[in-house]
Amino acid sequence: MSMMSKFLWFVGIVLALLTLASATGWVLARTLKRESLVATLVNLNERINAWWWMVIIFLVSFWIGPTATLVLFGFISLFALREFITLAPTRAADHYALFAAFFVLIPAQYWLIGTHWYSMFTLLIPVYAFLLLPAIAVLSGDTSQFMERTAKIQWGVMISVYCISHAPALLLLDLPGYQGQNALLLFYLIFVVQISDVLQYVFGKLFGKHKVAPSVSPSKTVEGLVGGGLAATLVGGGLFWMTPFNFVQSLAMALLIVTMGFLGGLVMSAMKRSLSAKDWGTMIKGHGGMLDRMDSICFAAPVFFHVTRYFFSP
Repeated sequence: MSMMSKFLWFVGIVLALLTLASATGWVLARTLKRESLVATLVNLNERINAWWWMVIIFLVSFWIGPTATLVLFGFISLFALREFITLAPTRAADHYALFAAFFVLIPAQYWLIGTHWYSMFTLLIPVYAFLLLPAIAVLSGDTSQFMERTAKIQWGVMISVYCISHAPALLLLDLPGYQGQNALLLFYLIFVVQISDVLQYVFGKLFGKHKVAPSVSPSKTVEGLVGGGLAATLVGGGLFWMTPFNFVQSLAMALLIVTMGFLGGLVMSAMKRSLSAKDWGTMIKGHGGMLDRMDSICFAAPVFFHVTRYFFSP
């Protein structure tokens, strides 16, 4: 099957699911009139509408080419970092470090991906930025809560830029017999992560009784994690035809993505709780902020990228 045939099949599946979700949301909104369900149904339909726009944006970037995809993820990192810094406020003395994070590190990280400079892409932020950002901040002479301020900036850059950038970095992998199809691997990652979030939510609502971490994320249940996670793993296994993996390998990769995505969502929820916030922002109606939509990607993308490169790239 050609790359374009695989892409069209995948688009057809996604559009069919979105159409089904939209129809379901429309019917429920007109048949269930209980006051206690109104807010939930409004939120559901807002989420579905937002998904239509997100899918359209991703498809347009694919048609334009890899550069457009890198630019898109560059802006995703920009918005995500802005949300992180907004909720974890810093001091005036940190402005030069923040300038470097927003206007030097983000463009540099995605430029390195675009030029296929793998070694520097993996080292720029965890090594050089880790040392550079506090060095810039300390020159201001303000030592008040210096360690806490530095940790906020470094964590923000690590999560919002370094981790997220591993998703489009899948485009630079050299996978035997899969040349020119790496965009499908990116779609695979994003689809498995997002369908896992949806299925864990559905299974949790239908069968959830035991909370995983009630003080961190009250909506996450053991039943949702196990049922939704296994269902998403099977979906990922069934999509092996659009990856360089066979069915069993695709199952294992999907399980890895689901597990890391769940941990990412839990960790990012803990961060929000520590900052007394419900959502990272309000950018995506029905979903919250950019980081609320990318929290699972933050943990899943780097692990998926490096496992794929280690086992499937020469």
